This record gives sequence, structure tokens and C-alpha cells, in this order.
Amino acid sequence: MFRGIYYGSFLYPRQLLWKTGIVIYALMIAAAFLGYVLPWGQMSFWAAMVITSLIAAVPLVGMDIVFLLWGGFSIDDATLHRFYALHYLIPFIILFISLIHISILHEAGSSNPLGIQLIYE
Repeated sequence: MFRGIYYGSFLYPRQLLWKTGIVIYALMIAAAFLGYVLPWGQMSFWAAMVITSLIAAVPLVGMDIVFLLWGGFSIDDATLHRFYALHYLIPFIILFISLIHISILHEAGSSNPLGIQLIYE
């Protein structure tokens, strides 16, 4: 990712390609977090508590979003079921966005920061 930032891979004509890649990356992080919470031990419980409580810092709607995620006033069985459902659905969303990402890559082409001319024979 830092190589892409250094070489300006997010610039025209690849802005949408970069954005879909960032969305795929964020969804993979979310799927990993949700999978970590599923065993429902002490560490995963407190990880879920800390990570979901970070959303409460969003002004005006933060606590409402946290209550929606938790399914109540604290992390409970409803939270685990929601996280399981999301952990199951996110890979399908990643697959769909990956197909979009590949089609955009086919249209825009990849960047070649070293300026090497590829010769196809």
C-alpha cells in the first residue's frame, strides 16, 4: 500500500481502482475482527467491547450505531449472532467488489512506476 502511495497509484486514471482496493482491505479487516470475536472467550469479548466502543466517538450518531451493533445496552448473545452473520456475509461482498476491482483494473490498466516498457512478442 505504501508503495502505491509513494508512486501515486491513487491518481488519475486509477482513483476508482484505488478506492475499491481500500474497500476490499477494510472489509478484510472487518471479517478478521468478526472471526476473532466468534470464539467468545474473555479476550475476544473485551476486544469486541473496545473496538465497538470506538464507534461511540462519532458525533451525534455514535452511540446509536453502537446500540445497533450490540443489539442492546451491552455485548450479549445478540451481538454474537450479528457478528456471526456479518462474518458469513462479508466474504461474498468482498468477492463482488473484487470482481468490480478486476474489471476496473482491466479498463484502467495497472501502474508502471519504474517506466519499464513491456515488449510482447
